[in-house]
Amino acid sequence: MEGRFTDASNATLLGTTETGERVIYKPSRGERPLWDFPPDTLAAREVLTYEVSEAMGLGVVPETVFGTGSFGPGAVQRFVEAKPGFDVLVAVRSRDPRLWALAVLDVVCNNADRKLGHIIETGGRLVGIDHGLTFHPEDKLRTVLWVFAAQPVPSPLLDRVGVLGDDVAAKLGNRVEMLLGADARAALAARVDTLLAQRHHPVPPDDRPPVPWPPY
Repeated sequence: MEGRFTDASNATLLGTTETGERVIYKPSRGERPLWDFPPDTLAAREVLTYEVSEAMGLGVVPETVFGTGSFGPGAVQRFVEAKPGFDVLVAVRSRDPRLWALAVLDVVCNNADRKLGHIIETGGRLVGIDHGLTFHPEDKLRTVLWVFAAQPVPSPLLDRVGVLGDDVAAKLGNRVEMLLGADARAALAARVDTLLAQRHHPVPPDDRPPVPWPPY
């Protein structure tokens, strides 16, 4: 362990693996209890979001796997260097097209916590971090990316959603069910089908807060 991110809601540590790779380590024992998400599942949600991103060929989540560190099992994510001076608010307000992949990922994974601070630029691309509040069976999308609301999803991204649908019906769906249950799998499949049918980014809900707080 090298240090701790003290402003994180759950225990979030910076460390180095035995092979010298820097990682972000989130031990399950450091999770803060939530009223609407089952305990000891945040690591699985982090890992599954990465696996969905990879299944779609998006590459917008740093490699994230299950691992064990000084404080027991949890999620381990490859550390990426953020570009200094990147202004995510400018990117959002200008509808930076690089954000589209993250917006679609959040819809299919039902991300309840897409904050501005969870979007970083690295190597000329935008990636998302902190995906512990995903895959809830109920609709909980809370995001700062409503700038795409009601906009047609770019066709190449819809094609990737279709690829995801095939995977959810097979291997990836089995993995979601194993880690989070049958309801999570069914809800993921339903979100994929809905997005493919509507072909537009959803609009903000009017029966619950649409943006996480604080937005950063």
